[in-house]
Order: sequence, then structure tokens, then C-alpha cells
Amino acid sequence: MLRRSLPTQPSLLLARRSLLRSNALLGRAQALHQRRDGTAAMATQAEPEAASGRGGRRGFTRTLAYWTVGTGTLSTLLYYMGKDEIEALDKEPPVGLTLVPNTLYKGHPIVESPHTEGRERLVVLGSGWGAVSTLKALECDAYDVMVISPDNYFIFTPLLPSVTVGTVEFRSVLEAIRRIIKRTRGSYIEAAAVDIDLDCKMVLVRQTGEEMAWVPYDRLVVGVGAQSITHGATGLEFCHKLKTINDARSIRQHIMANFEKAVRPTTPLEEKQRLLTFVVCGGGPTGCEFAAELYDFLTEDLKHYFPKAVQQMVRVVIVQSQDHILNMMDSVISEFAEREFARHNMTVITNSRVQSIGETTLRYSTKHPDGSVTQHEIPQGFVLWSTGLSLAPFTKLLCERLPGAQKNRHAITVDEHLRVKGVADGSVYALGDCATVEYPHLLGSITELFDSAHHAGSTEITRAEFRVFVKEAAAKYPCAANHLFTLERDFDSFDTNGNGRISIDEFEHMLEYVDSKLTALPALAQVASQEGVYLGHGLSRLAAIYAGDEDARMRAEASPEARRDVEASAIAPFMYHHRGTLAYLGRAAAADFGDGRALRGSNLAAKYLWRSVYWSQQVSLRTRLLLAMDWLKELLFGRDISKF
Repeated sequence: MLRRSLPTQPSLLLARRSLLRSNALLGRAQALHQRRDGTAAMATQAEPEAASGRGGRRGFTRTLAYWTVGTGTLSTLLYYMGKDEIEALDKEPPVGLTLVPNTLYKGHPIVESPHTEGRERLVVLGSGWGAVSTLKALECDAYDVMVISPDNYFIFTPLLPSVTVGTVEFRSVLEAIRRIIKRTRGSYIEAAAVDIDLDCKMVLVRQTGEEMAWVPYDRLVVGVGAQSITHGATGLEFCHKLKTINDARSIRQHIMANFEKAVRPTTPLEEKQRLLTFVVCGGGPTGCEFAAELYDFLTEDLKHYFPKAVQQMVRVVIVQSQDHILNMMDSVISEFAEREFARHNMTVITNSRVQSIGETTLRYSTKHPDGSVTQHEIPQGFVLWSTGLSLAPFTKLLCERLPGAQKNRHAITVDEHLRVKGVADGSVYALGDCATVEYPHLLGSITELFDSAHHAGSTEITRAEFRVFVKEAAAKYPCAANHLFTLERDFDSFDTNGNGRISIDEFEHMLEYVDSKLTALPALAQVASQEGVYLGHGLSRLAAIYAGDEDARMRAEASPEARRDVEASAIAPFMYHHRGTLAYLGRAAAADFGDGRALRGSNLAAKYLWRSVYWSQQVSLRTRLLLAMDWLKELLFGRDISKF
């Protein structure tokens, strides 16, 4: 039975062959399926690789385009910021100066300055904001330029407080005068003006030592600045001032010397406290910013290198004669500054006036609300004198030469074209801290203005007539334009009887309001800068007119008065545009834009916004780059605390 159930041998062979054949077919099918899957996988893998290649090429192209645009933009920006320096490289060096042979005038030789045919000789006294702004705005070939200044550099004065503590280095706020005048091929003499002959148009200058010489001019720009006023205080020889780079250097040395003396084990405790008492006389922008920079220096740098016991002895005192510091700014900013200083443990003493400064003490008097006055004395190891301004010696001499026209005791009086009043032909200009613009008083011309405003046969001015009057008066008196437009907006408030018309009495109140607003311009760098830009463009325009208009030149040569009239009609009066006043307050900053608009902040953003504004106002690309490197160095490594 068993034997019957088993297949025979041929049957086994056939079954084996069938099985092998089936396995072969299955293997082929599987191989074919694998080949198909492999082809599909290879295709699927190739597609991303191709896409990745195309994306990589697009990314590289995009990066290259961004790099090209960025580099081009940066190059254009750098060229724009430094175009004066770049263009000046193509200019020839200035011609050397000589003396007129065998000629003396009032016992002194005369400088034979370069004189090109058809050009006037323009002499600029000073190297401050007003003088440098004039030189930068002047057309290259308009005048034969000569600059006379005891300092052969321009200094960016708003950053001087930063220089005193090493936030910014000395060279970063300086620009050589010869670099600035290179584009005009101007000449420079390192000297100070000591006398002037207005009739012969010559300035006497004193060079190194006692050497003096006369310098002739056709037009003279006076920008010699001002000096600090004493206010009757004595002992100013024991004070520091902050107007020059040498002042900043001596302050920096004094600060570090006091700290090094205070850490000596042989120094008594009272002497340490005196050495570390820093007094600032004057609560204006310079005094407050110095106090703020000193606070930053103490809290950000010195605290890492001096014992805590010494740090706790440091005292910063600000003595202010008014009831608030920064009183020229909005009251909101004054109060903000006082709060910031109180938060920094700095003492602000208001309504007080310094009487005397000794070698180790300072005396001041305080006036109380009831009218009583008390005397105080405090020890001091350092005093900064940062008060008002008074006439520089040459400015005072020039005013004495023009006694009838110059009656201001603090500055040279100039007209709306910045011409010194009293000089018949208008060939002498003054700007900056040494000058003050005399605005016209509209109230003195009330009859003329009132008659021009209303129609004949009427005794009052209608609203429509007043609107026309404001436009005409604003064109005639640009300095009062904003205040005149204010009258138009506030017409109803001046119309006291409410009849829609302005009588002569109401008109008088209007002009009194305008005259009260036309006050002296503040002694700010932006005022001097705007005056310099205005004067540079104005002088360039006059040179172009005289070069191309024979009739104008002939009329100007008729008489000094005719010359003044021709030039006054060719140039619009100067108008100051207030762009805001900045103050740094120690990790905080404030800005006053006038008309009640003020910004303030107590964070790093405010600090670097303050820095960015001053960075943008630099006079050269070189100082911009140096400032940026100084601020980066201070951020990474701190301020330098060495005494040298």
C-alpha cells in the first residue's frame, strides 16, 4: 500500500523540472520588479539633486547680487561722506606766503598773500564751527582764501566731555584746517589777530613769539569765538575750562591723578574725600554732559580697578545759578535731568552762585525764596568752570573801533546778512559765539505796516487783508515769518472786541508779541554752523554775480552804501532753523525741538541715538571712522584708565 502511494521515478523528474521552471520564472519576475523599482528610485533621487543644483546656482547668484548692491551702496555712501577729501587730492598745494619787500605799515611788515586776477581776498579769522562751515560751503574758485587761527585744527566741541574720560580719543574730534581748505587751495597762518585797520582793510596778526605782520583783505570773516565769563568770582586759576583739546587733556590727567592719590595708604581719610569731590560750576549742556560722562567713567570702568571704599567716597556736585539745570531747554527735560542725576547720587545745587575758588575749597552763596542769602563752603579736588560767554580780546577791540554801532557788551552786533554793523561797505562779517544778530523791531514801523495792511478809507484791518499782510511781511522779514504766521492762526485771540477786524491798538499788541519772540540766538554749535553755511553760499553767489554781471559790479563800485544795497538785494536774509538741542545725561539722553516738543529716554537706545546724531555731523569721513572705532573699542574693552 505504501509503495503504491509513492510516485514513480519519471514522475519525480517531471515534478522537479516543473518546480525549477516555476522558481526561474519567479526569479525573473522578481528581478524585473527590482530593476523597475531601482529605476524609479534613481529617478526620484535624481530629481532633488537636480533641483538642489538649480537652487544652489540661484542662491549663489542672489548672494552675488546682494553683495554687489551692498558694496556699491557702501562705496557711494563713503564717497559722498568723504568727497571733499577725495576731490581735494587732485588740487595743487597752496602757494607759499612772502612779505612785501622793503615795506612797513605802522612798524610791521605786510604779508604778500596770493591774489588771482578777478578774485577778492577772503580772510577768515578762527577755526571753529562758523569759520569751518563757511569754508566748506564756499565754492572752490570763488576767492583767494586765507585762514588765520592760533589752532591749526577744527575741534568737534560737543564731544569734548567724552574726550575728558577717554570715551573718545583726542585725534577723533580733530580735523586739520589745512585738510579743510585744501579744496579751495587756501593758505593758513598759525597766528592770532590782535588789531585791525578798517580803513586800509588790514588785520594785524601775532605769530609764534612776538612776530607780528599785517594781512590785507577784501572781505573779512570774524569767527574767533568767545571766552568764559567770570561773574565776579575769584580764584579761577584753580579751575578747569572745557573749550580746547588741551583743556580736555589736562582734565583727564587731573581725574586720574586724584584717584591714584586717593588709593595711597598714606593719604588721610579727609584728604581722600576732598580729592574725590568733583564740582561743576554751571548747569548748561557742557557741565551736565561732563558730569554724565564722569558718572559713566566711574560706574563702567573705574569700579573694576579701584577699591570699593574709594568708589563710595566719590561725590559729583553741580552748582547752578538758576532754579533748574539745562534751563535753556524745556522744563520737562530740566526736571528729567535732575531726576536722573539724583538717581545717580549726584548733587545738584540750584539758585546758587560761586563766590570764590581756593586750592582746596569752593565758596558759594544760595538765595532762598524768602530773599535771604546763605554762604557755604565745600572741599573740592576738581572744579570745572562752565558758565556764560564774554567778548574775546579781538572781538572787544573790534567793537571799540566802531563805538557808534557796537553797543552790545557780550558780542559783535551784525545785521540780518551777518555783516558787522558800522562797517560802511559791509566787507566785514561775524558769526558764531562772537556775534549776535540784530533783528528789526516791527513795532518801530507800526504806522508804515498798518497803512500797508488796510485799504484807504478804512481804519481797521479785515481778516482777508491781514492774511495778505502776513504773506508780504513774512517775505520782507524772514526772521519773523514763523511768528507772523502764528498771528494769522491766533487772529481771534488778538481781536479783543470780536468784530472780525484789527484796530491800531490791537495791531500794536500783535507787533509787540512778534518783537518779544525775536530774541538773541543761543550760543550753540548748530547756530554757528548754519550761519557758516549761509555765509559760504552767500559769498559764492556774490563772487558769481560780480564775475558775470558788469552792471552790478559798476553799481557796487559807486559808493560803499551802494555796495551794501547791491549785495543785500542779491542775498536773502539769514534765517535760523532750530533742529533741536541734545543733552547726554549718563546712560540717558534728551532732545528739545522747541514749541514744547521734547524727547527723553533712560536706556542704551537713547545713548546711541545721541551718538548717531553727532556722528552724522562730523566734518570728514576720517573723523567718522575714528569715532566709530573709538565707540567700538570702548564697548569691547572699556575706557583707558592710564594717566599720560
